[in-house]
Amino acid sequence: MESSNGGAREVPDAVSPDRGPSVWRYAHADRAHAVIDVAPYFELMRDAMLQARQRILLIGWDFDTRIKLGRGRRWYKFRSKDEPPTRLGSYIIWLANRNPELEICVLKWNFGALKSFVRGTMLLDLIRWWIHPRIDFKLDSAHPIGCSHHQKIAVIDDRFAVCGGIDMGGDRWDTRDHIEQDPRRRRPSGRLYGPWHDCTMMMEGEIAQVLGEYGRERWFQASGERMAPCRPQDDSPWPEKLKAEFRDVEVGIARTRSQYNDVEECREVESLFLEQIARAKRFIYAENQYFASRTIAEAIALRMGEVDPPEIVLINPESSDGWLEQTAMDGARMRLLLAIRDRDHAKRFSIFNPFTSGETPIYVHSKLMIVDDEILRIGSSNMNNRSMGLDSECDVFIDSTRRGGDETSAVIRRIRHSLLAEHCGLEPTEVEALLDRYGSMAGMIDAVPKQGQKLRRFALRELTDTEKALADNEVLDPERPEEMLSLYKRHTLFRSRILRRPK
Repeated sequence: MESSNGGAREVPDAVSPDRGPSVWRYAHADRAHAVIDVAPYFELMRDAMLQARQRILLIGWDFDTRIKLGRGRRWYKFRSKDEPPTRLGSYIIWLANRNPELEICVLKWNFGALKSFVRGTMLLDLIRWWIHPRIDFKLDSAHPIGCSHHQKIAVIDDRFAVCGGIDMGGDRWDTRDHIEQDPRRRRPSGRLYGPWHDCTMMMEGEIAQVLGEYGRERWFQASGERMAPCRPQDDSPWPEKLKAEFRDVEVGIARTRSQYNDVEECREVESLFLEQIARAKRFIYAENQYFASRTIAEAIALRMGEVDPPEIVLINPESSDGWLEQTAMDGARMRLLLAIRDRDHAKRFSIFNPFTSGETPIYVHSKLMIVDDEILRIGSSNMNNRSMGLDSECDVFIDSTRRGGDETSAVIRRIRHSLLAEHCGLEPTEVEALLDRYGSMAGMIDAVPKQGQKLRRFALRELTDTEKALADNEVLDPERPEEMLSLYKRHTLFRSRILRRPK
């Protein structure tokens, strides 16, 4: 039986003295579904966009027009004149030509735009988009220097919406099997790339209207152009082959946004993390690309210092992607984990890295958190400082205690079990019995055979003085835009006493 805890306390003011609201809006969803890994996401989005009647609004960190929205032999068969193309760039044009009432709007972060133009045929695709009267492609530069537009949102007809960690970029497609050297996991250039794990949430109903409203606001901030809401319609773009896991649920929305011109700073994502970590009575299961947020680490350290703390299991990639990210994030992760270890008297905090059956590290890009099987949270925000107050982020969550009760909680539990099964090379039906046998998620993970896909504990080590200085300085992972201009900040990683380790 997984552990229980008598109750959770509020995170004290030392963690976030100026904590603001944690939720922007709540909205009803007729249907919702957590899409795990990118292979089904690309195909489901292809189907949803095919049913669009009025508008497709795509907001993302990156778009690569060369990607194919499906893989496998059936996608390479001869295409008739009336059959849609699979390449994103051509598919967008085909959709716009097919329906004279449809407008397609794409908002991409402006950083790296010039690099995008030399991605093979992408420049040609973008030119074709730009000259099309009903395709509007904008680059978002409405941010302070050093901030990024990191949200991944799609809204179709204000009836169907997606929010999560998946964008329509390269090096993303993969299945839940994460097959070693999968030939379908291939860049447009033809080169293979490594296994990738991600997730997002698909939703239908009022929640799509609210995210559509937010998407239009983001469009105006980036372009100065007003966009009218879609007309009410009965038809839904919900993909016909997708059987929704959730029905009749309430969805909360949390955002991060830096202050820019007349747009106020928003730190709902940070406040929601603190609330949900404090709320946990039994456990937290989380997947995230990074673990470098001082604020989140402080909140976890406080929970680990309790007499009977909840179990927290975090799934992280073995290392960050790229030298700059490794420099900025990996050292901070090690520094924070060592500090948490000193407070974790009950050994209830564990961090694991996933690997394929062939020992290749699986890159974790998902941003997911499950609390007590009552809360399912999916979004774009990482557990790093940038996502707390620098970059634009958007997370959505379902809380079964607000609506749905035991039925919704059971669905969240099945999702958690399926994720543990995916990472441990098990069948989802095996997980519940194994959790009962070993008493905790970490106990089960440690005990199961490591022959197929597997999780291994992250290896802690002491950092060199240079690594400590880079981690403590936070120059590459600041919490606010003004900190980007500071070349040196003293002890910013451990600015409170909560995480300071004894000398």
